[in-house]
Amino acid sequence: MTHDHDLVLRPTAAQTEAALHPPGGRNGGDLVVETLAGLGATTVFGLPGQHALGMFDALRRSDLRYIGLRVENNAGFAADAYGRITGEAAPLLLSTGPGALTSLAALQEARAASAPVLAISSQIPTAGLGGGRHGYLHELPDQSASFRGVVKSVHTVRTQSQIPSAIAEAWTSALTVPHGPVWVEIPQDVLLAETPIPVVTGGDAFPEELPPRPELTAVAADLLSRAERPAIIAGGGVVRADASKKLRQLAERLQAPVVTTFGGKGAFPWTHPLSLQSWLEDRHTTDFLEDADVLLVVGSGLGELSSNYHTFKPRGRMIQIEADLGKLESNHPALGIHADARLALQALLETVEERTDPVAPERVRDVLDRVRERIAAQELTLEQDVLAAVRAALPSGAPSFWDMTILAYWAWSAFDAGAPNTMHSAQGAGGLGYGFPAALGAAAADPTHPVLAVSGDGGALYSIAELATARQYDLNVTWLIVDDGGYGILREYMTDAFGRPTATELTRPDYVALAESFGVPGVRTSARTLEADLAKALASPGPSVVVLPAVLRMFAPTHLD
Repeated sequence: MTHDHDLVLRPTAAQTEAALHPPGGRNGGDLVVETLAGLGATTVFGLPGQHALGMFDALRRSDLRYIGLRVENNAGFAADAYGRITGEAAPLLLSTGPGALTSLAALQEARAASAPVLAISSQIPTAGLGGGRHGYLHELPDQSASFRGVVKSVHTVRTQSQIPSAIAEAWTSALTVPHGPVWVEIPQDVLLAETPIPVVTGGDAFPEELPPRPELTAVAADLLSRAERPAIIAGGGVVRADASKKLRQLAERLQAPVVTTFGGKGAFPWTHPLSLQSWLEDRHTTDFLEDADVLLVVGSGLGELSSNYHTFKPRGRMIQIEADLGKLESNHPALGIHADARLALQALLETVEERTDPVAPERVRDVLDRVRERIAAQELTLEQDVLAAVRAALPSGAPSFWDMTILAYWAWSAFDAGAPNTMHSAQGAGGLGYGFPAALGAAAADPTHPVLAVSGDGGALYSIAELATARQYDLNVTWLIVDDGGYGILREYMTDAFGRPTATELTRPDYVALAESFGVPGVRTSARTLEADLAKALASPGPSVVVLPAVLRMFAPTHLD
Protein backbone atom coordinates (compact mmCIF):
# COMPACT_ATOMS: atom_id res chain seq x y z
CA MET A 1 0.00 0.00 0.00
CA THR A 2 1.38 3.41 -0.99
CA HIS A 3 0.72 6.49 1.08
CA ASP A 4 0.86 10.04 -0.28
CA HIS A 5 3.68 10.91 2.08
CA ASP A 6 5.73 8.02 0.63
CA LEU A 7 5.71 9.52 -2.85
CA VAL A 8 8.94 11.20 -3.91
CA LEU A 9 9.17 13.28 -7.09
CA ARG A 10 12.06 11.94 -9.10
CA PRO A 11 14.21 14.54 -10.88
CA THR A 12 14.29 14.57 -14.65
CA ALA A 13 17.53 13.86 -16.49
CA ALA A 14 17.96 17.58 -17.13
CA GLN A 15 17.43 18.38 -13.48
CA THR A 16 19.92 15.73 -12.45
CA GLU A 17 22.50 17.09 -14.87
CA ALA A 18 21.97 20.66 -13.60
CA ALA A 19 22.33 19.51 -10.01
CA LEU A 20 25.53 17.56 -10.73
CA HIS A 21 27.09 20.46 -12.60
CA PRO A 22 25.86 23.77 -11.10
CA PRO A 23 27.06 26.96 -12.79
CA GLY A 24 30.24 28.48 -11.44
CA GLY A 25 30.63 31.91 -9.90
CA ARG A 26 27.83 31.44 -7.37
CA ASN A 27 28.19 32.13 -3.66
CA GLY A 28 26.11 31.87 -0.49
CA GLY A 29 24.26 35.01 -1.51
CA ASP A 30 22.98 33.18 -4.58
CA LEU A 31 21.44 30.55 -2.33
CA VAL A 32 19.57 33.37 -0.53
CA VAL A 33 18.10 34.96 -3.65
CA GLU A 34 17.40 31.60 -5.32
CA THR A 35 15.49 30.45 -2.25
CA LEU A 36 13.48 33.68 -2.13
CA ALA A 37 12.59 33.34 -5.81
CA GLY A 38 11.66 29.69 -5.32
CA LEU A 39 9.31 30.66 -2.50
CA GLY A 40 7.56 33.14 -4.78
CA ALA A 41 9.21 36.45 -3.91
CA THR A 42 9.44 38.99 -6.73
CA THR A 43 10.56 42.17 -4.93
CA VAL A 44 13.08 42.79 -2.15
CA PHE A 45 13.80 45.91 -0.12
CA GLY A 46 16.96 46.86 1.68
CA LEU A 47 20.24 48.68 1.99
CA PRO A 48 23.69 47.20 1.26
CA GLY A 49 26.52 47.00 3.77
CA GLN A 50 30.01 45.54 3.80
CA HIS A 51 29.11 42.18 5.39
CA ALA A 52 26.01 41.77 3.19
CA LEU A 53 27.66 42.34 -0.19
CA GLY A 54 27.44 38.66 -1.08
CA MET A 55 23.63 38.91 -1.07
CA PHE A 56 23.56 42.12 -3.05
CA ASP A 57 26.01 40.82 -5.65
CA ALA A 58 23.75 37.80 -6.09
CA LEU A 59 20.79 40.06 -6.85
CA ARG A 60 22.59 40.97 -10.08
CA ARG A 61 22.28 37.33 -11.20
CA SER A 62 18.59 37.00 -10.25
CA ASP A 63 15.24 38.20 -11.55
CA LEU A 64 14.26 39.74 -8.21
CA ARG A 65 13.38 43.43 -8.30
CA TYR A 66 15.35 45.45 -5.79
CA ILE A 67 14.02 48.63 -4.17
CA GLY A 68 16.82 50.30 -2.25
CA LEU A 69 15.97 52.89 0.37
CA ARG A 70 18.30 55.34 2.09
CA VAL A 71 17.75 54.34 5.73
CA GLU A 72 17.29 50.80 7.03
CA ASN A 73 14.30 51.76 9.17
CA ASN A 74 12.56 53.23 6.14
CA ALA A 75 13.34 50.08 4.15
CA GLY A 76 11.63 48.15 6.94
CA PHE A 77 8.55 50.39 6.71
CA ALA A 78 8.45 49.88 2.93
CA ALA A 79 8.62 46.10 3.36
CA ASP A 80 5.92 46.31 6.04
CA ALA A 81 3.55 48.06 3.63
CA TYR A 82 4.37 45.67 0.80
CA GLY A 83 3.45 42.78 3.10
CA ARG A 84 0.20 44.45 4.20
CA ILE A 85 -0.90 45.19 0.64
CA THR A 86 0.03 41.84 -0.94
CA GLY A 87 -0.36 39.47 2.00
CA GLU A 88 3.01 38.00 0.95
CA ALA A 89 6.23 37.83 2.93
CA ALA A 90 8.29 40.92 2.04
CA PRO A 91 12.06 40.28 1.97
CA LEU A 92 14.22 42.94 3.64
CA LEU A 93 17.99 42.65 3.09
CA LEU A 94 20.22 44.33 5.68
CA SER A 95 23.80 44.45 6.88
CA THR A 96 25.32 43.68 10.26
CA GLY A 97 25.31 45.70 13.49
CA PRO A 98 24.26 49.34 12.92
CA GLY A 99 22.41 48.47 9.72
CA ALA A 100 20.52 45.68 11.43
CA LEU A 101 19.73 47.64 14.58
CA THR A 102 18.46 50.65 12.63
CA SER A 103 15.56 48.48 11.41
CA LEU A 104 14.27 47.68 14.90
CA ALA A 105 11.56 50.37 15.08
CA ALA A 106 10.14 49.27 11.73
CA LEU A 107 10.13 45.63 12.79
CA GLN A 108 8.34 46.58 16.02
CA GLU A 109 5.62 48.24 13.92
CA ALA A 110 5.41 45.17 11.67
CA ARG A 111 5.03 42.93 14.72
CA ALA A 112 2.33 45.12 16.27
CA ALA A 113 0.45 45.35 12.96
CA SER A 114 1.02 41.68 11.96
CA ALA A 115 2.85 42.57 8.75
CA PRO A 116 4.82 39.66 7.21
CA VAL A 117 8.39 40.97 6.81
CA LEU A 118 11.23 38.52 6.13
CA ALA A 119 14.35 40.32 7.32
CA ILE A 120 17.63 38.73 6.23
CA SER A 121 20.76 40.24 7.73
CA SER A 122 24.42 39.48 7.43
CA GLN A 123 26.53 38.66 10.47
CA ILE A 124 30.17 38.88 11.42
CA PRO A 125 32.28 35.94 10.16
CA THR A 126 31.43 32.54 11.60
CA ALA A 127 34.58 32.48 13.71
CA GLY A 128 33.25 35.48 15.66
CA LEU A 129 29.90 33.98 16.60
CA GLY A 130 29.36 32.87 20.15
CA GLY A 131 29.81 36.01 22.20
CA GLY A 132 33.57 36.45 22.15
CA ARG A 133 34.93 39.97 21.56
CA HIS A 134 37.05 39.54 18.43
CA GLY A 135 36.84 43.13 17.28
CA TYR A 136 35.13 42.53 13.94
CA LEU A 137 33.57 45.55 12.28
CA HIS A 138 29.90 45.88 13.38
CA GLU A 139 30.39 43.18 16.03
CA LEU A 140 27.73 42.63 18.70
CA PRO A 141 28.02 40.01 21.47
CA ASP A 142 24.73 38.50 20.31
CA GLN A 143 23.06 40.32 17.42
CA SER A 144 20.04 38.03 17.37
CA ALA A 145 19.28 38.84 21.03
CA SER A 146 18.38 42.39 19.98
CA PHE A 147 15.59 41.00 17.81
CA ARG A 148 14.11 38.16 19.87
CA GLY A 149 11.74 40.44 21.77
CA VAL A 150 10.62 42.18 18.57
CA VAL A 151 10.12 39.59 15.83
CA LYS A 152 8.15 36.31 15.72
CA SER A 153 11.14 34.05 15.23
CA VAL A 154 14.93 34.21 14.86
CA HIS A 155 16.95 31.92 12.57
CA THR A 156 20.77 31.88 12.63
CA VAL A 157 22.59 30.21 9.72
CA ARG A 158 26.12 28.81 10.11
CA THR A 159 26.65 26.89 6.87
CA GLN A 160 25.53 27.29 3.27
CA SER A 161 23.51 24.08 3.34
CA GLN A 162 21.32 25.61 6.07
CA ILE A 163 20.33 28.68 4.01
CA PRO A 164 17.38 27.30 1.96
CA SER A 165 15.76 25.54 4.90
CA ALA A 166 16.26 28.44 7.31
CA ILE A 167 14.71 30.94 4.91
CA ALA A 168 11.81 28.58 4.12
CA GLU A 169 11.20 28.07 7.84
CA ALA A 170 11.25 31.83 8.41
CA TRP A 171 8.92 32.38 5.45
CA THR A 172 6.41 29.94 6.95
CA SER A 173 6.67 31.67 10.32
CA ALA A 174 6.05 35.10 8.80
CA LEU A 175 2.91 33.94 7.01
CA THR A 176 1.42 31.76 9.77
CA VAL A 177 -1.31 33.70 11.57
CA PRO A 178 -0.82 36.02 13.20
CA HIS A 179 1.47 37.30 10.46
CA GLY A 180 4.59 39.10 11.55
CA PRO A 181 8.25 39.91 10.96
CA VAL A 182 10.97 37.26 11.23
CA TRP A 183 14.75 37.48 11.42
CA VAL A 184 17.38 35.44 9.55
CA GLU A 185 21.09 36.18 9.94
CA ILE A 186 23.93 34.74 7.87
CA PRO A 187 27.67 35.25 8.50
CA GLN A 188 29.69 37.25 6.00
CA ASP A 189 32.00 34.37 5.09
CA VAL A 190 29.05 32.05 4.42
CA LEU A 191 27.57 34.61 2.03
CA LEU A 192 30.85 35.26 0.20
CA ALA A 193 32.22 31.75 -0.20
CA GLU A 194 31.76 30.06 -3.56
CA THR A 195 29.14 27.34 -3.27
CA PRO A 196 29.07 23.83 -4.75
CA ILE A 197 25.41 23.47 -3.78
CA PRO A 198 23.04 23.07 -6.74
CA VAL A 199 20.80 25.92 -7.80
CA VAL A 200 17.72 26.16 -5.56
CA THR A 201 14.90 25.47 -8.02
CA GLY A 202 11.86 25.47 -5.77
CA GLY A 203 10.61 25.76 -2.27
CA ASP A 204 7.45 24.70 -0.49
CA ALA A 205 6.50 26.68 2.59
CA PHE A 206 2.91 26.23 3.65
CA PRO A 207 1.71 28.38 6.57
CA GLU A 208 -0.32 26.49 9.12
CA GLU A 209 -4.04 27.26 9.34
CA LEU A 210 -5.60 28.19 12.66
CA PRO A 211 -9.20 26.91 12.74
CA PRO A 212 -11.45 27.51 15.76
CA ARG A 213 -12.37 24.77 18.17
CA PRO A 214 -15.93 23.72 17.22
CA GLU A 215 -17.20 23.43 20.79
CA LEU A 216 -16.27 27.10 21.35
CA THR A 217 -17.94 28.39 18.20
CA ALA A 218 -21.05 26.40 19.13
CA VAL A 219 -21.24 28.25 22.45
CA ALA A 220 -20.50 31.57 20.76
CA ALA A 221 -23.22 31.02 18.16
CA ASP A 222 -25.73 30.19 20.89
CA LEU A 223 -24.88 33.33 22.87
CA LEU A 224 -25.16 35.54 19.78
CA SER A 225 -28.39 33.94 18.60
CA ARG A 226 -30.09 34.56 21.97
CA ALA A 227 -28.64 38.04 22.55
CA GLU A 228 -30.98 41.01 22.94
CA ARG A 229 -28.38 43.71 22.24
CA PRO A 230 -25.43 42.13 20.39
CA ALA A 231 -22.60 44.29 19.08
CA ILE A 232 -19.34 43.65 17.24
CA ILE A 233 -15.87 45.19 17.43
CA ALA A 234 -13.90 44.42 14.26
CA GLY A 235 -10.13 44.75 14.43
CA GLY A 236 -7.20 44.47 12.07
CA GLY A 237 -7.40 40.69 12.14
CA VAL A 238 -10.55 40.89 10.00
CA VAL A 239 -8.72 42.89 7.34
CA ARG A 240 -5.62 40.70 7.36
CA ALA A 241 -7.74 37.54 7.08
CA ASP A 242 -9.70 39.01 4.15
CA ALA A 243 -12.84 38.33 6.15
CA SER A 244 -14.77 41.59 5.63
CA LYS A 245 -17.55 39.98 3.58
CA LYS A 246 -18.07 37.29 6.20
CA LEU A 247 -18.17 39.94 8.91
CA ARG A 248 -20.88 41.83 7.03
CA GLN A 249 -22.92 38.67 6.52
CA LEU A 250 -22.74 37.83 10.21
CA ALA A 251 -23.60 41.37 11.33
CA GLU A 252 -26.63 41.46 9.04
CA ARG A 253 -27.81 38.03 10.14
CA LEU A 254 -27.55 39.08 13.79
CA GLN A 255 -28.59 42.70 13.21
CA ALA A 256 -25.55 43.57 15.33
CA PRO A 257 -24.01 47.08 15.16
CA VAL A 258 -20.32 47.08 14.22
CA VAL A 259 -17.51 49.43 15.22
CA THR A 260 -14.09 49.05 13.55
CA THR A 261 -10.85 49.66 15.40
CA PHE A 262 -8.23 51.99 13.96
CA GLY A 263 -6.31 48.97 12.68
CA GLY A 264 -9.52 47.50 11.28
CA LYS A 265 -10.49 50.49 9.13
CA GLY A 266 -12.51 49.35 6.13
CA ALA A 267 -13.47 46.02 7.67
CA PHE A 268 -17.14 47.07 7.61
CA PRO A 269 -18.84 49.51 5.19
CA TRP A 270 -18.69 53.04 6.62
CA THR A 271 -22.25 54.04 5.67
CA HIS A 272 -23.93 50.71 6.40
CA PRO A 273 -27.05 51.11 8.64
CA LEU A 274 -25.31 48.98 11.28
CA SER A 275 -21.99 50.84 11.11
CA LEU A 276 -20.86 52.70 14.24
CA GLN A 277 -17.82 53.68 12.15
CA SER A 278 -14.60 54.09 14.18
CA TRP A 279 -15.41 56.53 16.96
CA LEU A 280 -13.70 54.49 19.66
CA GLU A 281 -12.29 57.58 21.37
CA ASP A 282 -15.78 58.77 22.21
CA ARG A 283 -17.75 58.06 25.36
CA HIS A 284 -21.01 57.66 23.45
CA THR A 285 -19.54 54.71 21.54
CA THR A 286 -17.95 53.31 24.69
CA ASP A 287 -21.29 53.47 26.54
CA PHE A 288 -23.05 51.73 23.66
CA LEU A 289 -20.53 48.87 23.60
CA GLU A 290 -20.66 48.52 27.39
CA ASP A 291 -24.44 48.12 27.16
CA ALA A 292 -24.23 45.15 24.77
CA ASP A 293 -25.39 41.96 26.45
CA VAL A 294 -23.16 39.95 24.07
CA LEU A 295 -20.12 41.61 22.52
CA LEU A 296 -18.20 39.84 19.75
CA VAL A 297 -14.60 41.08 19.36
CA VAL A 298 -12.94 39.82 16.18
CA GLY A 299 -9.25 40.30 15.44
CA SER A 300 -8.50 42.79 18.20
CA GLY A 301 -6.79 42.57 21.57
CA LEU A 302 -8.75 45.62 22.83
CA GLY A 303 -5.58 47.50 23.62
CA GLU A 304 -5.25 51.12 24.68
CA LEU A 305 -6.54 52.76 21.51
CA SER A 306 -9.33 50.24 20.96
CA SER A 307 -10.70 50.55 24.49
CA ASN A 308 -10.86 54.34 24.85
CA TYR A 309 -7.64 54.21 26.85
CA HIS A 310 -8.80 51.28 28.97
CA THR A 311 -11.92 53.07 30.19
CA PHE A 312 -14.11 50.52 28.40
CA LYS A 313 -15.70 48.15 30.94
CA PRO A 314 -18.07 45.62 29.29
CA ARG A 315 -21.04 44.56 31.38
CA GLY A 316 -22.29 41.70 29.19
CA ARG A 317 -20.73 38.48 27.91
CA MET A 318 -17.75 38.92 25.63
CA ILE A 319 -16.61 36.59 22.85
CA GLN A 320 -13.08 37.23 21.57
CA ILE A 321 -11.73 35.73 18.35
CA GLU A 322 -7.99 36.36 18.15
CA ALA A 323 -5.13 34.70 16.27
CA ASP A 324 -2.46 36.08 18.61
CA LEU A 325 -2.61 33.83 21.66
CA GLY A 326 -0.94 36.45 23.84
CA LYS A 327 -3.82 38.87 23.22
CA LEU A 328 -6.58 36.40 24.03
CA GLU A 329 -8.39 37.60 27.19
CA SER A 330 -5.38 39.81 27.96
CA ASN A 331 -7.59 42.79 28.86
CA HIS A 332 -11.07 41.38 29.58
CA PRO A 333 -12.54 37.99 30.53
CA ALA A 334 -14.18 36.41 27.50
CA LEU A 335 -15.10 33.24 25.71
CA GLY A 336 -11.67 33.17 24.07
CA ILE A 337 -11.44 31.56 20.63
CA HIS A 338 -7.87 31.21 19.36
CA ALA A 339 -8.41 31.24 15.60
CA ASP A 340 -7.99 32.99 12.31
CA ALA A 341 -10.80 35.54 11.91
CA ARG A 342 -11.94 34.22 8.53
CA LEU A 343 -12.25 30.61 9.67
CA ALA A 344 -13.99 31.56 12.92
CA LEU A 345 -16.49 33.87 11.21
CA GLN A 346 -17.29 31.13 8.70
CA ALA A 347 -17.94 28.70 11.55
CA LEU A 348 -20.31 31.21 13.19
CA LEU A 349 -22.13 31.81 9.91
CA GLU A 350 -22.77 28.09 9.63
CA THR A 351 -24.28 27.81 13.11
CA VAL A 352 -25.74 31.14 14.24
CA GLU A 353 -29.50 31.74 14.04
CA GLU A 354 -30.90 34.78 12.29
CA ARG A 355 -32.15 37.63 14.50
CA THR A 356 -34.58 40.44 13.78
CA ASP A 357 -34.04 43.80 15.41
CA PRO A 358 -35.79 46.69 13.61
CA VAL A 359 -34.49 49.28 16.10
CA ALA A 360 -30.77 48.41 15.71
CA PRO A 361 -30.17 50.94 12.87
CA GLU A 362 -32.01 53.58 14.88
CA ARG A 363 -29.76 52.96 17.89
CA VAL A 364 -26.71 53.30 15.63
CA ARG A 365 -27.97 56.61 14.19
CA ASP A 366 -28.55 57.91 17.70
CA VAL A 367 -24.95 57.20 18.73
CA LEU A 368 -23.51 58.78 15.58
CA ASP A 369 -25.74 61.85 16.03
CA ARG A 370 -24.47 62.25 19.59
CA VAL A 371 -20.87 61.97 18.38
CA ARG A 372 -21.43 64.57 15.66
CA GLU A 373 -23.05 66.95 18.14
CA ARG A 374 -20.10 66.61 20.51
CA ILE A 375 -17.57 67.35 17.76
CA ALA A 376 -19.65 70.19 16.31
CA ALA A 377 -19.69 71.94 19.68
CA GLN A 378 -15.86 72.23 19.63
CA GLU A 379 -15.57 74.54 16.58
CA LEU A 380 -13.19 72.30 14.63
CA THR A 381 -14.32 73.23 11.14
CA LEU A 382 -10.78 73.51 9.70
CA GLU A 383 -9.86 69.99 10.76
CA GLN A 384 -13.06 68.49 9.37
CA ASP A 385 -12.70 70.42 6.11
CA VAL A 386 -9.12 69.23 5.64
CA LEU A 387 -10.05 65.61 6.26
CA ALA A 388 -13.02 65.89 3.90
CA ALA A 389 -10.76 67.37 1.21
CA VAL A 390 -8.35 64.44 1.52
CA ARG A 391 -11.20 61.94 1.24
CA ALA A 392 -12.65 63.71 -1.81
CA ALA A 393 -9.27 63.85 -3.57
CA LEU A 394 -8.28 60.23 -2.92
CA PRO A 395 -9.49 57.95 -5.74
CA SER A 396 -11.59 54.91 -4.89
CA GLY A 397 -9.40 51.94 -4.07
CA ALA A 398 -6.24 54.01 -3.63
CA PRO A 399 -4.35 53.14 -0.44
CA SER A 400 -3.23 55.72 2.10
CA PHE A 401 -0.47 55.57 4.70
CA TRP A 402 -0.55 57.88 7.71
CA ASP A 403 2.24 58.95 10.00
CA MET A 404 1.69 59.71 13.69
CA THR A 405 0.30 63.21 13.22
CA ILE A 406 -2.83 65.12 14.27
CA LEU A 407 -4.56 64.63 10.92
CA ALA A 408 -3.97 60.88 11.25
CA TYR A 409 -5.50 60.88 14.72
CA TRP A 410 -8.57 62.50 13.19
CA ALA A 411 -8.55 59.95 10.39
CA TRP A 412 -8.53 57.02 12.81
CA SER A 413 -11.96 58.07 14.05
CA ALA A 414 -13.48 60.10 11.22
CA PHE A 415 -12.04 58.92 7.87
CA ASP A 416 -13.96 56.59 5.57
CA ALA A 417 -11.29 54.14 4.37
CA GLY A 418 -13.60 53.13 1.52
CA ALA A 419 -12.48 49.50 1.33
CA PRO A 420 -10.60 46.93 3.40
CA ASN A 421 -6.79 47.02 3.40
CA THR A 422 -6.55 50.57 2.02
CA MET A 423 -5.87 52.72 5.10
CA HIS A 424 -2.77 52.02 7.16
CA SER A 425 -0.96 53.87 9.91
CA ALA A 426 1.80 53.38 12.47
CA GLN A 427 -0.65 53.05 15.37
CA GLY A 428 0.62 49.57 16.11
CA ALA A 429 3.92 50.72 17.64
CA GLY A 430 3.33 54.48 17.39
CA GLY A 431 6.68 55.57 15.97
CA LEU A 432 7.32 58.54 13.70
CA GLY A 433 8.41 58.37 10.07
CA TYR A 434 6.14 55.58 8.83
CA GLY A 435 3.89 57.26 6.27
CA PHE A 436 6.11 58.09 3.30
CA PRO A 437 8.43 55.05 3.14
CA ALA A 438 5.45 52.76 3.72
CA ALA A 439 3.66 54.41 0.82
CA LEU A 440 6.70 53.71 -1.36
CA GLY A 441 6.45 50.02 -0.48
CA ALA A 442 2.75 50.02 -1.36
CA ALA A 443 3.45 51.71 -4.70
CA ALA A 444 6.02 49.02 -5.46
CA ALA A 445 3.42 46.37 -4.60
CA ASP A 446 0.65 47.79 -6.78
CA PRO A 447 1.51 50.39 -9.43
CA THR A 448 -2.08 50.46 -10.72
CA HIS A 449 -3.26 52.88 -8.00
CA PRO A 450 -1.77 56.14 -6.80
CA VAL A 451 -0.73 56.03 -3.14
CA LEU A 452 -1.16 58.80 -0.58
CA ALA A 453 1.23 59.41 2.31
CA VAL A 454 0.31 61.82 5.11
CA SER A 455 2.87 63.24 7.55
CA GLY A 456 3.38 66.17 9.85
CA ASP A 457 6.49 68.27 9.39
CA GLY A 458 8.14 66.54 12.36
CA GLY A 459 7.56 63.04 11.01
CA ALA A 460 8.46 64.13 7.48
CA LEU A 461 12.04 64.88 8.50
CA TYR A 462 12.45 61.24 9.57
CA SER A 463 12.05 60.08 5.98
CA ILE A 464 12.92 63.07 3.80
CA ALA A 465 15.86 61.15 2.29
CA GLU A 466 13.38 58.79 0.64
CA LEU A 467 12.44 61.50 -1.85
CA ALA A 468 15.54 60.22 -3.65
CA THR A 469 14.12 56.68 -3.58
CA ALA A 470 10.77 57.86 -4.90
CA ARG A 471 12.46 59.64 -7.77
CA GLN A 472 14.97 56.88 -8.54
CA TYR A 473 12.24 54.25 -8.94
CA ASP A 474 9.58 56.69 -10.17
CA LEU A 475 7.09 55.46 -7.57
CA ASN A 476 3.55 56.80 -7.81
CA VAL A 477 3.26 58.37 -4.35
CA THR A 478 1.84 61.75 -3.37
CA TRP A 479 3.11 62.98 -0.02
CA LEU A 480 0.89 65.39 1.93
CA ILE A 481 2.93 67.21 4.59
CA VAL A 482 0.91 69.17 7.15
CA ASP A 483 3.38 71.83 8.31
CA ASP A 484 2.55 73.25 11.74
CA GLY A 485 6.09 74.11 12.78
CA GLY A 486 6.63 71.35 15.32
CA TYR A 487 5.47 68.16 16.92
CA GLY A 488 1.86 69.27 16.95
CA ILE A 489 0.27 66.55 19.05
CA LEU A 490 3.05 66.73 21.66
CA ARG A 491 2.56 70.50 21.74
CA GLU A 492 -1.09 69.91 22.60
CA TYR A 493 -0.34 67.23 25.18
CA MET A 494 2.25 69.37 26.97
CA THR A 495 0.11 72.49 26.91
CA ASP A 496 -2.81 70.57 28.41
CA ALA A 497 -0.65 68.90 31.04
CA PHE A 498 1.86 71.63 31.97
CA GLY A 499 0.46 74.87 30.61
CA ARG A 500 3.20 75.29 28.01
CA PRO A 501 5.16 73.08 25.60
CA THR A 502 8.88 72.30 25.70
CA ALA A 503 11.08 70.85 22.92
CA THR A 504 8.18 70.70 20.45
CA GLU A 505 9.02 73.62 18.14
CA LEU A 506 11.07 72.88 15.01
CA THR A 507 13.12 74.74 12.46
CA ARG A 508 12.20 73.12 9.20
CA PRO A 509 13.08 73.48 5.53
CA ASP A 510 11.07 74.80 2.62
CA TYR A 511 9.54 71.44 1.76
CA VAL A 512 8.46 72.47 -1.73
CA ALA A 513 11.95 73.69 -2.65
CA LEU A 514 13.48 70.62 -1.02
CA ALA A 515 11.23 68.27 -2.99
CA GLU A 516 12.06 70.06 -6.22
CA SER A 517 15.77 69.72 -5.48
CA PHE A 518 15.21 65.94 -5.68
CA GLY A 519 13.38 66.37 -8.98
CA VAL A 520 10.01 65.78 -7.31
CA PRO A 521 7.22 68.28 -8.11
CA GLY A 522 5.99 70.20 -5.08
CA VAL A 523 3.16 72.64 -4.39
CA ARG A 524 2.17 74.72 -1.40
CA THR A 525 -1.58 74.60 -0.81
CA SER A 526 -4.25 75.89 1.58
CA ALA A 527 -7.33 74.37 3.16
CA ARG A 528 -9.40 76.01 0.42
CA THR A 529 -7.32 74.61 -2.48
CA LEU A 530 -6.25 71.32 -0.88
CA GLU A 531 -8.78 69.07 -2.60
CA ALA A 532 -7.92 70.33 -6.09
CA ASP A 533 -4.14 70.36 -5.53
CA LEU A 534 -4.14 66.91 -3.97
CA ALA A 535 -6.37 65.43 -6.68
CA LYS A 536 -4.08 66.86 -9.39
CA ALA A 537 -0.98 65.45 -7.72
CA LEU A 538 -2.56 62.02 -7.27
CA ALA A 539 -3.59 61.99 -10.93
CA SER A 540 -0.05 62.78 -12.11
CA PRO A 541 2.32 59.83 -12.56
CA GLY A 542 5.40 59.59 -10.37
CA PRO A 543 6.13 61.11 -6.97
CA SER A 544 4.87 64.50 -5.80
CA VAL A 545 4.70 66.58 -2.62
CA VAL A 546 1.83 68.77 -1.40
CA VAL A 547 2.56 71.02 1.59
CA LEU A 548 -0.29 72.35 3.73
CA PRO A 549 0.76 75.02 6.27
CA ALA A 550 -1.85 74.60 9.01
CA VAL A 551 -2.10 74.28 12.76
CA LEU A 552 -4.70 71.61 13.45
CA ARG A 553 -6.26 70.78 16.80
CA MET A 554 -7.51 67.52 18.22
CA PHE A 555 -11.08 67.00 19.36
CA ALA A 556 -11.45 66.82 23.14
CA PRO A 557 -10.88 63.36 24.60
CA THR A 558 -13.52 61.61 26.66
CA HIS A 559 -11.37 59.15 28.57
CA LEU A 560 -10.23 61.92 30.96
CA ASP A 561 -13.77 62.86 32.00
